[in-house]
Amino acid sequence: MILVSRASLALVIAAALFTAPSHGYAQDGAAQYFNANDVFDLEYAADPQIAPDGQQIVYTRRSNDIMTDSTRSNLWIINADGSEHRPLVSGRDGAASARWSPDGSRIAYISGAEGSPQLYVRWMDTGQTALVTNLTRSPSGITWSPDGKTIAFTMSIKGESKSMVKPRAKPEGANWAPSMNLIESLIYRRDGRGYIETAYTHVFTVPADGGTPRQLTSGNFNHSGPLSWSHDGSEILFAANRHDDWEYETIEGDIFAVSTKDGSLRQITDAPGREYDPVVSPDGTKIGYLTADNKALAYRNSYVHVMDYDGTNSRSLSGGFDRSAGDLNWAGDGSGLYFLYTNRGLNEVGFVTLSGSVTKVAGDIGGNSLGRPYTSGSYSVAKSGAIALTSGTATRPSDLSINTGNGNVQLTQLNEDLLAGRALGQVHEIIYKSSHDGQEIQGWYMTPPDFDPAKKYPLILEIHGGPHAAYGPNFSAEMQLMAAAGYVVFYDNHRGSTGYGEDFALLLQYKYSSADDLADHTSGVDAMIDMGFIDEKNTFITGGSAGGIATAFAVGMTNRFNAAVAAKPIVNWISKTLTGDIYTYQIRHQFPGMPWDEFEHYWARSPLSLVGNVTTPTMLMTGEEDFRTPISESEQFYQALKLRKIDTALVRVPGSPHGIAGRPSRLNSKVDYILAWFNRYKAE
Repeated sequence: MILVSRASLALVIAAALFTAPSHGYAQDGAAQYFNANDVFDLEYAADPQIAPDGQQIVYTRRSNDIMTDSTRSNLWIINADGSEHRPLVSGRDGAASARWSPDGSRIAYISGAEGSPQLYVRWMDTGQTALVTNLTRSPSGITWSPDGKTIAFTMSIKGESKSMVKPRAKPEGANWAPSMNLIESLIYRRDGRGYIETAYTHVFTVPADGGTPRQLTSGNFNHSGPLSWSHDGSEILFAANRHDDWEYETIEGDIFAVSTKDGSLRQITDAPGREYDPVVSPDGTKIGYLTADNKALAYRNSYVHVMDYDGTNSRSLSGGFDRSAGDLNWAGDGSGLYFLYTNRGLNEVGFVTLSGSVTKVAGDIGGNSLGRPYTSGSYSVAKSGAIALTSGTATRPSDLSINTGNGNVQLTQLNEDLLAGRALGQVHEIIYKSSHDGQEIQGWYMTPPDFDPAKKYPLILEIHGGPHAAYGPNFSAEMQLMAAAGYVVFYDNHRGSTGYGEDFALLLQYKYSSADDLADHTSGVDAMIDMGFIDEKNTFITGGSAGGIATAFAVGMTNRFNAAVAAKPIVNWISKTLTGDIYTYQIRHQFPGMPWDEFEHYWARSPLSLVGNVTTPTMLMTGEEDFRTPISESEQFYQALKLRKIDTALVRVPGSPHGIAGRPSRLNSKVDYILAWFNRYKAE
């Protein structure tokens, strides 16, 4: 199974990059394959905001900058009929989070034009723009008051610093070591942010025409958006956990209202679990909100509830709908609430009436996840019921669409200039039974451009993270690059995935990872081989995060794959839960007890417990600043494999947190290393 000649990975990667197809068409007029340079030219629509009258849509247009290796956000506007598509706020400084005023005459948005994120207001008739704030920290959750005179937002405020010792005086001009840092918080570091200072999120208001922001909430608690104003503007609703032991409570929170006059608080809910995302009805008499119970389980659905404005007469509306709800919006006539949910690999918009009847009103929402085909996307609703949404396909990232009740109408073609000239991999659905228990599993496979079913192709099994997440028939730059290299790429929504009901998601309770989900994957590989176009002598496995765990677990259970790449895996649950940034949540919800009390259980779930069985050449890849799955996890597996003299490699991603493909060049490099490793172990 191993090539006799083993050029270094660096040489293989360099050769792959050197021979990558150029932009445009080949000399014979045939479309070129998707290539690494194309990643920098991709664009996608996000956060569509339809005007109250439904006539215009402002959205965030995101594009990659090859010179800064980053993704830039700008605001664009388009009429609901697809005409007058033009930039609204555009430039290298970036702009996002546009929100219409209640009368549609202005938009508020956040931009870094002044060097730091600030709140701006733009008058739509003249284009005049006002800088509203001069904040020291980034605002979020911006929400207009009903009369359009005030804007509410949330912002993090530094808490009081603690000192255990008094700094000693040093001689003038002395160069001493930096002061030591005292940590006493339960959560003291976050992936992507590093070691964090003690800070708390509070609710603020500011006059819409500029002025001094006013802090309404106080205390050492986090007061979270989205925010919602009362009908008369006297209160702002939000969610918070203000219990004394809030840091230790993993799924807990209540809905509060804060007076805009004097900052007094009114607690509206106090049920066990989490109540959040409050939205006040158009007539001000009711509150829609989401709930999730606090059982010590790895996954729970969120459900739509409604209550009277004073907190009485609370009842569930979507309790009979076995999907998790999010992103609530009231209908303009107050007859019910719109919500977003995942269903069998796709995001959809549902509508629930006040009597609890649920219907699907829009589908095919997605395309915001460029790297891998995760479910994604967002929407907004006008008073008329017109829905603006992001819609993507397996061969296109998200464009902007509108749905007025007769299906989605696509308004933009952001990538047609690039992708119309590319021969892309095509995505196909596959449904099969797991050999573990006969459970039905939904999956997809991407075939290479110019696919010929009479030929044999190497196969890559790519496993999603989470594990309580979902892939779907959505655009994936990483998989397009793999398909362009001649691989069939197979991926599935194994047990534990979302979008198939709560029971299906809980099939992995205390089994993360296990022989159960491995059977889901290998049964899919068998189903692919049965189709007749897979070279069963050349099968490979990879995945990131939870997919990296599953990959590392798989090579300890089977030697059927030629090679494996485990990206940002966990290999030792005992060490991970006591070094990662979400340890309080993971211990309570994914394990039956503390690591020192349930040592055998933690160890049985750890791929490191199976390392003595591994014969598969395995590469590890993790960001050096990853606090979600610390790089020490990859290093343990790497060193164990080295001690056993198993072919292995460790790829450290400098400066990167958990999202190792978060910058365009790193997305390309990730794929380059995976393909170079797999090409090394292809059978002739």
